[in-house]
Amino acid sequence: MASLILAATVTAALVSGCQRQETKKAEKLPVLVATQKAELSDFADTVSLTGVIAARTLNNLSFRVGGRVAERLVEVGDHVDKGQVLARIDLQEQESDLRTAQANLDAAQAQLTQASAAFDRQKTLLGQGYTTRRDYDQADQALKVAQGSVEAAKSALANAKENLSFTELRAGAPGIVTARTIEAGQVVQAAQTVFVVAEDGDRDAVFNVQETLVADVHGGTPPPVTVALLADPKVTALGTVREIAPVVDPASGSVRVKVAIPDTPPTMPLGAAVVGSVSGKHGQAVTLPWQALTSSDGKPAVWVVDPASKAVTIAPVTVLAYGTATVVIGEGVKAGQTVVTAGGQLLSPGLVVETAETAK
Repeated sequence: MASLILAATVTAALVSGCQRQETKKAEKLPVLVATQKAELSDFADTVSLTGVIAARTLNNLSFRVGGRVAERLVEVGDHVDKGQVLARIDLQEQESDLRTAQANLDAAQAQLTQASAAFDRQKTLLGQGYTTRRDYDQADQALKVAQGSVEAAKSALANAKENLSFTELRAGAPGIVTARTIEAGQVVQAAQTVFVVAEDGDRDAVFNVQETLVADVHGGTPPPVTVALLADPKVTALGTVREIAPVVDPASGSVRVKVAIPDTPPTMPLGAAVVGSVSGKHGQAVTLPWQALTSSDGKPAVWVVDPASKAVTIAPVTVLAYGTATVVIGEGVKAGQTVVTAGGQLLSPGLVVETAETAK
């Protein structure tokens, strides 16, 4: 009986030792991770923003005289030619002013004729000694007053004719009507904007840009901008920065930038949404899959594998840009280092790993 108990005890000890050895071996098994060799490649940071196509020049058109709108001849979106009539106001008041001015001119000319005859008579009598110098001077003064009255009446008549022509509002340049504020029968005031016309010609692409992106542009030469139609990216044009707003828009916190597009493609109409892209300074950087990025003390980092010991260490990095499924590293990783691209969530500093290199 004692021998049986001793045999059972020895067997249990042997089994327990085997289990501890198997557990120890299992704990030492390395973690399998995917890796990639870091390589430097050419990189240029590209900034892309969405904007709209706008007219280079907008004309705010208004009547130069007030009155009731008798006729409106164009709609928003219509293309107009230079000199084309856009609207008319009731010309009854201007016609009345014209008749009054003509009557005043006729009366002034009649007075001038009478004053001229009186002066000629006084001049003749003075030469014969039959009148006084005072009567002669009075006739001369009356003649000059009559001549001034005629000139004033002529000027008033010319103004009345001009005001009559102002009852028709004409386009100053060819373009597209983008806004209107009047209807037939409405009373408008002089200089009140009634139409906005976008002139034909080269267009601008307008963007609202973050202030930090244009902080270093002032005083220098801005880089060229590639403008692509959002609806059809194949339609592209090369533009140059024409204007940068000197102040920040308090509503959006952005700066308005206008990009001139010479020979604007006809497939980029007014109001079309476009994407403007600007390439920054060229350099070299390491591009990794976004899964390689982790965090260390709240800052970006990656896991680096030691080629000799296969142990991993965490390396803080500087991120230059984020791409589609990629991240561009500026500092923190050197060319030739092995970087963990998958499985990093299982790692801790000093842990030994088994690597499987992935395609770049």
